[in-house]
Amino acid sequence: MSPGSSRSWVPDLPSVADLDAWGIDPAWSNSVVVPSHDGGTHRWHVLDTGPTLAAAGRAPIATMVCVHGNPTWAYSWATFLRSFGDRYRVIAVDQLGMGFSERTPLRRYATRVRDLDDVISALGLDPDIPLTLAAHDWGGAVAMGWAVDHADQVAGMVLCNTGIAVPAGRRSPSIIRLAASPALRDLVCRRTPTFVNGTTLLSRGKINAADRAAFRAPYPSAAHRAAVADFVGDVPLQPGGGHPSEDALADVAQRLHAVDAPVLLAWGSADPVFNDDFAADLAERLPNTSIQRFPTANHLVMAEADVAGTVDLWLSDRFEQPQTAAVAIPAAPTERRSLWSALETRHGDDDIAFADMASGKRITWTDLADRVDRIATELAARGLRHGDRVAMLTPPGIELAAAIYGVWRAGGVAVVADRGLGLSGLRRAVRSARPAWVIGPKSALAAARTLRWAPRAQGVDINDLMSADASVLPSAPAADDFAAILFTSGATGPAKGVRYRHRQLEAQRDALAAAYSITSTDRLLAAFAPFALYGPALGISTVLPDCDVTTPGKLSAAAFAGACAELDATLAFASPAALANVVATASDTSADAALERLRLIMSAGAPVPAETLAAIGAFAPNAVMHTPYGMTEVLPVADIDLAGIQAATVDEPAGGVCVGRPVAGATVMILPLDFDPAAAPRAVDSGITGEIVVNAPWVSDGYLGLWATERAARPNVGDGQCWHRSGDVGHLDVKGRLWVEGRAVHNVHTSEGVVTSVPVERKVERDLDLTRVAAVGVGPHGCQQLVVVLEDSASNDGLASTDLTARIRSTVDYPVAAVLTLRSMPVDIRHNAKIDRTAVAAWANDVLAGRRATAPGARRLPGRR
Repeated sequence: MSPGSSRSWVPDLPSVADLDAWGIDPAWSNSVVVPSHDGGTHRWHVLDTGPTLAAAGRAPIATMVCVHGNPTWAYSWATFLRSFGDRYRVIAVDQLGMGFSERTPLRRYATRVRDLDDVISALGLDPDIPLTLAAHDWGGAVAMGWAVDHADQVAGMVLCNTGIAVPAGRRSPSIIRLAASPALRDLVCRRTPTFVNGTTLLSRGKINAADRAAFRAPYPSAAHRAAVADFVGDVPLQPGGGHPSEDALADVAQRLHAVDAPVLLAWGSADPVFNDDFAADLAERLPNTSIQRFPTANHLVMAEADVAGTVDLWLSDRFEQPQTAAVAIPAAPTERRSLWSALETRHGDDDIAFADMASGKRITWTDLADRVDRIATELAARGLRHGDRVAMLTPPGIELAAAIYGVWRAGGVAVVADRGLGLSGLRRAVRSARPAWVIGPKSALAAARTLRWAPRAQGVDINDLMSADASVLPSAPAADDFAAILFTSGATGPAKGVRYRHRQLEAQRDALAAAYSITSTDRLLAAFAPFALYGPALGISTVLPDCDVTTPGKLSAAAFAGACAELDATLAFASPAALANVVATASDTSADAALERLRLIMSAGAPVPAETLAAIGAFAPNAVMHTPYGMTEVLPVADIDLAGIQAATVDEPAGGVCVGRPVAGATVMILPLDFDPAAAPRAVDSGITGEIVVNAPWVSDGYLGLWATERAARPNVGDGQCWHRSGDVGHLDVKGRLWVEGRAVHNVHTSEGVVTSVPVERKVERDLDLTRVAAVGVGPHGCQQLVVVLEDSASNDGLASTDLTARIRSTVDYPVAAVLTLRSMPVDIRHNAKIDRTAVAAWANDVLAGRRATAPGARRLPGRR
């Protein structure tokens, strides 16, 4: 039949030239005559790697049947076909009426589910080879419909931006409602290519012209697009509206819990159609799900992001890797001390528990304990349930501390992302956590509503909670319940949400107390706002100095000394940049007896020069200087004091930064560079540079909605223990001390081997008495050239002088291709200390290539984790 007939007809298949232009092997494109449940036959078009596998004499590891949505076709799965079609039989079908399959009269949802069963049966799949499904958009509903009827045949399922029901509390996607309206559906979906073209336009620059042409190819005329309009019309938009497909979809939604095969939700979070609400809905319905969010990807997530790479890893874990023992979960101590136990212990104590120098506010231990109980009681009365996520948008201070401990006491999960992320970073972080509640002052709640940070969350004014009456306390959370989602600061990509259970935070508190001999008689000056939250858990009084948390490098010696005097502080924690400015402004501060009471000063977040530590030691003469090493995912890992740093520098002057020995309870191992996290790698010998991995009872539970990131960060070393891959490179020396040589992503991959950044930088800093140096690689991986960039506020951005270049080359032990200067290095906001070497490398590459280069120091970064 020809286009325009109301009866079935078959479109022409794509030409070999077209397939080649789209990156599709012509051998994959086949037409299959399929006996139908309706008694006839239909001609289906499929892209199938089975024939090429057979021709190569390879048996597939597993089969993956891929079902596209509307208005796309089998090309949606091109990246899957290319990425792992040489090991798995990937079969991407064109649904009837779609792609290059037979055009048929209207097919409702239930019919399409039976159609899928028809084609799967006709393909003659080997029952001994595991069968998996992949589906996108409304193809997901079709695939899930088949899966609930064949749950015993499904070995796994990948779902991309799809849904089976409209999530509670929201309406159908507005784009679909608009396209489905009686006045527009036929016009935009059939008579014109508006709906087809609009789908690719959602991706903006994330897909190329060849992709756009391929997606549009099967739909050149109104006759070719009839099923596009039919599909849109088959979407129930009003619950209970009597739509012909509503009951069938609802039945599948109710039965999804029976599909216990592993399911990966690979989700483009920028999709205006199937947003993160739909992923969360499916995660609740399917009992065995993992989520990998692609934060900037839109609706066509498989074409926009490396979904195929993630799915390849997911398949490999299930069908290629040997099964290993489950990771042992450390048991909570028999005599558990909750995070708020010190508040209960110190109730009745009228000493100051928390002081904020900027606001002038103070609170006693008794009042803080009462306030926490009132907040917990009020939240429970308002409906907060155990496990509810609560976004904390309250600025650092007494109110934030009380609110977080109140949330914990009520069983909620505190979502914490600091202001250093900036507005856009905060929005991404909060939205990705999908909080049920938002706590903050009126201004923060208004901003969250306006910017839609948490569109369906219940907002609570922090001031209302502060005045709440206490009554019967809610039941306390268990040790294994989730307590927090803490966001990394994001200097190596979008900020990641790190999940913590109560037992992990409790173990972290105990590790800090043991490492620094902290007792209730200690008093903490927290110049790094997140660290102030440890005070109530440790049972020690805490003071925040008068300093903006987004500019720690502006902490003055006077503000530092004033905060010390407020509580007679014995402990202090500050970032390297904060300490550097304290040293720089110390001459403005007269000797203060309060500084003499400091017994210990800690600084972390980036390498701290020994010179800065020594200068602080002169400012606070009785304090021992310590530099704990750790990260958002596991803290503390190791520790060293100034004397230890000085001794290590004598032992190994070019070793990088010595961060000391692992703290009690933590184990550090060095694995080979570029190891496979799933292949049970073995540790390298002492003195050999590799990647730093850590095991401790306080290692975090994992990442929020980042399955692939978590997989890479939790290597299987074959011992059943939970190890965290730090992302740092370094080595252990013969004395058991850990040396950090930089971030793995900042390694310079030369033709002679890997050069780590920090040893080069530290040597240049010491020999030339410089403050900030970045050693970066320019050029292709494997033949990069080492470039050294110096911060010099008095220089021009660009090539350094001949004399300076010669001095650097004589100092560094490796060939240096070029030396550049920057007036200001790009550093993180959280610590004002971490250099964004990726941005510096990109700028250096432009300078050396003769291109126009914008100095990266012109903007400040959100920060690294």
